[in-house]
Formats: sequence, structure tokens, C-alpha cells
Amino acid sequence: METRTLVKNVLNTTYEEIPSSVVEHAKKSIQNWMGVAIGAAYHESMDMVLELKEDLNSGEQVSVLGRPEKVDLLLASLTNGMSSHIFDFDDTHLDTIHHPSGPIAPVVFALGEHYDLEPKELIRAFVLGCEVELRISNAVYPSHYSLGWHITSTAGVFGAAAAAGILLKFDEEQMLHALGLAGTQSSGLREMFGTMTKPFHPGKAAQNGLLAALLAKKGFTSSKQVLEAKRGFASVLAPEYNLDRINENWGTQWELLKNAFKPYACGIVLHPSIDACIKLRDYASVKDVKEIEVTVNPYVLELTGKPEPQTGLEGKFSIYHSATVGFLEGDAGEDQYKDEVVLRPDVVSFRSKVKPTVDPNMQEDEATAKLTLINGEEHTVKIEHATGSIENPMTQEHLDTKFSKLTQPIIGAENGKKVIEKVGNFENLSSIKEVIELCTSKNILV
Repeated sequence: METRTLVKNVLNTTYEEIPSSVVEHAKKSIQNWMGVAIGAAYHESMDMVLELKEDLNSGEQVSVLGRPEKVDLLLASLTNGMSSHIFDFDDTHLDTIHHPSGPIAPVVFALGEHYDLEPKELIRAFVLGCEVELRISNAVYPSHYSLGWHITSTAGVFGAAAAAGILLKFDEEQMLHALGLAGTQSSGLREMFGTMTKPFHPGKAAQNGLLAALLAKKGFTSSKQVLEAKRGFASVLAPEYNLDRINENWGTQWELLKNAFKPYACGIVLHPSIDACIKLRDYASVKDVKEIEVTVNPYVLELTGKPEPQTGLEGKFSIYHSATVGFLEGDAGEDQYKDEVVLRPDVVSFRSKVKPTVDPNMQEDEATAKLTLINGEEHTVKIEHATGSIENPMTQEHLDTKFSKLTQPIIGAENGKKVIEKVGNFENLSSIKEVIELCTSKNILV
């Protein structure tokens, strides 16, 4: 059935069969993931999790990006997945609001470093792991997401297990058991959005997926029909689903090519509104503004409707704050989501001038913002496709700048340039350790 067909597709797809365009997009995804992971490496929640290393007497097997510690494979997968989602600045598959790299790349890096695996095989595992999670996401979205599941975590665990299985050279039966073990660990609730637990989700998906594979390698058994069974993943966690989408057009349609990169450090549904408010800066100064009416897709208010955020993290889930900093500062990077900015008097005052409205016909990557001045003058900006969307993508130069801004305070400018260069040539590296060593140990500046 669907699970076995998926396993056959994954195991029978070689590196050579992956189009060069997909390989290039995978490298961009990896660079972007590394940047946001390194940038958040010293967040307080990371400190809390890494304190468990001593509490649990964890071994020292592989690296945590941006930090000097070495931890065991499972803790590395958790922390590297978590850090990449802390800033909400990671990649997004717009069709399903899924962040693909967070659950997959930590597993690829952990096993790649531990076993010093061949870089082309790491790219293959990354690409196919992403395909697994995104195709499963396609099959259950939107009903699964609307029910309250965080799809990055719930579907991501399958991709993490598949990527690990590829690198551990699984046969068909081992991979089936790994996916079964992954599926029974599928979890992550949208109730946690706006707290430290949201970024914990992709980290846990990575950790759970790797654990599933390690157990399967030992001969641990599970259901071989986790996706399609009456009491399996889709039937239990999605009121409506289409499992045909998991394997359709395998090898000709690549979901990873739909992976978009964020210019702003918040949920991607906010990006068109931020774009629009930045453009409105051309028409007035702050003192002349009466209000800004922002018309958006319904998901925007559902996900980001906090009118009075009190922390930077809450600000990332507030269209009121995000539109405000877009207009006041012309950006919505990590600096605009610091606690002190969210609580700054001019920001708090201006937020009351932002008036969001919903239009069910509005696409998720578009928005309209109408600026009304105190003198009655009006200006309207329409964003057809947000910056960072597939139709309006970030360039390699933009990605490099984003990476440098995030990582320079931690690994330094020179190391950052070297990482960009090596990731761009990832398939030809002698070892993934060439990249990891630039981001860890003695190279840490903090």
C-alpha cells in the first residue's frame, strides 16, 4: 500500500536521479538552516536543554551548531532542530506551512559527522527526507493542520526517520519499521505557538525520527502500514486526507523546489503584510498616520492575532507588531522582535493604528495595506507575492546576507564566508566535518 510504495520509492532513488536544480535548492536550504540554527545557538531555551547533557550524563558524539559542546546523537538532533526554529526565520513549504529542513538536517548532520559519511549521500538523504515529510503533509493538509497539529513536527518525524534510514543503509523491511516507529511518535500541538515549545517541535521530530531508525536498525518491529491503516496516521490525525498524494509523480515532481526562504523573522503568513507596510513608508511619516488597514488571508489572524504582545516571541505571532515594525523600521528581522522593541512606547502606541481585516479570497502570500493619513489622504499597496515566496524568491545574495547577519556574532565573518562557500560546493567536499568545524569548538566567539 502507500507506506510500502513510499519506502520503495525512497530506497530506489539514487543521488544521480535527483535533478541538479533540486540539489542546488537543497544546498540553499541547508545554508539557510545552518544560519538560523547558529544564530539562535545561545538562546536561553538552548541553554536549558543543553543543561540536560550533564543531568543525563550524555555522551560526546557530535556537534551542536554554533556552540562548543558535543553531545550524543539524539540530543544533537533535538538541539540543532530546535535552534533552527527559535527565531521563526527558517524555510517554509508554502502549500502546507511546513518547515522542512528543521526535522531533517539535524539528523543528516548528526549521522554525517558521526560516521563521516559521503557528502553526496548526505544530500540524497536530505532531499528524500524532505520529500517524505512534504508529501505526507500534502496528503493530510489542511484538515490535519486545522485540527490543531503542528505539521512540521507531525509529518517531519517521518522524513527524519527516512533520512536516517537512507544513511544507515536500510532495506525495505527496516525502513517500514522505522516509519512505523516514527508515526507512533508523531506529535506537536499548535497550542504551543508563541512559546519555547514551538521550536521544540522540529527538534523533537528530528530526535524521534532518528530514534525510530536506530531502533529499527536493531530489529525493533512496528506496523508496516502506518500511513494508511484504519488506526494509522492519516485516519487518526486528519479528518480528511488523500493518500494518493504521497507517491504521485514521484521522481518528476519535487516538493523541495517549493521550499521558500524567509526575509523576515516571523511566521511566513505575515510577510506580505510586512512587505506592504514597508512600501507604505514612501507615502508618509509616522506623525501623519491615522491608521493602516491590512487585508489578509484568514490564516493570518488565526495564527498571528495577538494585539498586545508582551515579549519578542509573542511579537512574532502578532500582525499588529509585525506591521508596525515594517512601517516604523523598514524591516522585521530578529532585532525587531527583541523584548525591548515589543515594549518600546512608540511601537506600542503605533500598534493601535494597525487594523487587520480578513478576506477569504486572499491567498496566503498576498496582502493589501491601505494607509489613511490624518488629513484624509489615502494610499494603498497590494502585494501579489510576498518576498521569499516561490514567485518572488530570495536571491543567493540575499541568502548570503541573511546568513552573515545571523552568524557573524557567533562564528565570525571569515568563518561565515567559508561556510557559505563550502555549502555551495557541498557535494564535492571530502567530509561534512569541513563545514561543521567552522561552526563549533575553538571557532566560537561568544
